[in-house]
Amino acid sequence: MLEDLNSVKENFLAFYRDQGRMPSYAEVCKIFGYKSKNAAYRLVQKLLDADILAKSDGGRLVPKNLGGLRLLGSIQAGFPTPAEEEVLDTVSLDEYLVTKPQASFLLRVFGESMIDEGIKPDDLVIIERGRTPKNGDIVLAQIDNEWTLKFFEKHSGKVRLVPANKKFPVLYPKTELNIAGVVTSVVRKYL
Repeated sequence: MLEDLNSVKENFLAFYRDQGRMPSYAEVCKIFGYKSKNAAYRLVQKLLDADILAKSDGGRLVPKNLGGLRLLGSIQAGFPTPAEEEVLDTVSLDEYLVTKPQASFLLRVFGESMIDEGIKPDDLVIIERGRTPKNGDIVLAQIDNEWTLKFFEKHSGKVRLVPANKKFPVLYPKTELNIAGVVTSVVRKYL
């Protein structure tokens, strides 16, 4: 049964990653080839009992332990201090990095205009659509038919897009500016 639950868990995780939400009972039927929603309900109950899924206050299914890394503690980035390893929690990077999965997407960065902000070529940025940018937010913007990633600044009704690298110019829209989203996270892989 544990093998079966692990396989089921992986299917739910794949759906969650793909759709940004948990499947409905009808979708559970499609995923697992069930003919009745009652079978899907029983499967979901097993996942709830196994602490893999939970229900939100509104009764929707939410991931609980679909995967994640163990949070072992904190580390000082200054002077060395003694550290003890202790499992504090399990953290799902999806849940930690993405607050609105349905409105978020990933882009791979190329170019060096945001390097002084720590956004380097080949980093991934998580963009949230629909968020109104504030001064200082990093935005994905289409300016005069060109796409870019820059700091958003608005003063006296005029918008400018500011790079985080002195080698690049500040951009002012000549004809058009469309803010497609706000950067909420940056992901870098070192290996």
